[in-house]
Amino acid sequence: MPDRILFRGARLIDPRSGHDGIADVLVEDEEVSAVGRGLAGGRAEILDCDGLVLAPGLVDLHAHLRQPGFEHKETIETGCRAAAAGGYTAVCAMPNTDPVADNAAVVAEVRNLADKAGLCDVLPAGAITKGLVGESLTDIAEMAEAGVRLFTDDHNCVQSSRVMRLALEYATAFEVVISQHAQDAALSEGWQMHEGYYSSLLGLTGVPGAAESVVVARDLALARLTGGRLHVTHVSAEWSMRLLADARQRGLRVTADATPHHLALLDEDLIGYDTNLKVNPPLRGVEDREALRAGLAEGTVDAVATDHAPHAPEEKEQEFDHAPPGTIGLETALAVVLTEVVERGSIDLPTAIDRLSSGPARILGLEEHGGPVAPGRPANLMVFDPASEWRVGDHPFHSMARNCAFIGPTVRGRVVHTLLRGSFTVREGTPTR
Repeated sequence: MPDRILFRGARLIDPRSGHDGIADVLVEDEEVSAVGRGLAGGRAEILDCDGLVLAPGLVDLHAHLRQPGFEHKETIETGCRAAAAGGYTAVCAMPNTDPVADNAAVVAEVRNLADKAGLCDVLPAGAITKGLVGESLTDIAEMAEAGVRLFTDDHNCVQSSRVMRLALEYATAFEVVISQHAQDAALSEGWQMHEGYYSSLLGLTGVPGAAESVVVARDLALARLTGGRLHVTHVSAEWSMRLLADARQRGLRVTADATPHHLALLDEDLIGYDTNLKVNPPLRGVEDREALRAGLAEGTVDAVATDHAPHAPEEKEQEFDHAPPGTIGLETALAVVLTEVVERGSIDLPTAIDRLSSGPARILGLEEHGGPVAPGRPANLMVFDPASEWRVGDHPFHSMARNCAFIGPTVRGRVVHTLLRGSFTVREGTPTR
């Protein structure tokens, strides 16, 4: 690859600097060296970006890369390839591996595998409790010193108020984030989908939005008590959004993310018992979805996170009540947000880029990702065609898995290039390795 690449005439959207306009961006070695109009190409390879958008690389707060232990679902290499294809330059990997990432040794293994793949920066999340069983805290100090920025028991909600309080107190000492999958166990026992008209119609056990909201309310009270940094991941219920908005107004240190599938789909879409639409938390009703979209626009929802959850085909091909929840999303997130949220007028394109890139980078404290796109900054960038239409599933996924909730529909927005520290990980829509 040449040492100099000039992206000419792109619409540069850089939320951190507030820039939204036509610009040339010159990349030299690992950094952005110049941004402006009419930049001289010189020795640079010149890429015509007329009609394309150039933005900071996307950052995912919540992805399951499955390795170590579940390599039949996904590996770190295939997950990173899928991430790069979706425009991501950094991904936070969930700790529900085997062994669980509840110690610095497993964290180091994940990092080493990601470095070897060289397609995307991977930030391993640490478990809050040993073995993800919710009883005793992990050595948060050890993992924080090893560079872990976010701690979560992932799809195991921390049910104990005492344990959650202790975790938030540790968060204040080490300036890390405690991320909660909010779901009350007693209210959600045996659930298959959102509780409502369609769960009754389909004969499936439902879980009410209150199962999420009661935990959100408790955790906000604990965040107020401790001063710890709380993040509510894949928030899905309208009442949870009200609680979070109130907490933000009161100055609590709380952030939240929502997934593309919760922003786009509804419980009524399960009418065909498609197991690819079985997710955790479940797809909810119209009021819930509209509350998420409004929260995304207002900033109550700081980030869009994929909750990329690959499964082997035979696992999703079971009957609905036996199939595990989860959908892959790294390769479709940008297009789904553009098609289902931006084009429908809920947010504008710069806000979408912020929630997909700069917002999650701020939560994780990532200095190298999320912009600004400015001289001297690492060239972690993505270029996409906002007008390009494609049908999900017509081309093979780069992930090992195929359990995508969006197979079939036509979406708009295709990644053309992704660069990690100035090197192409995706070029002309194809991963480079």
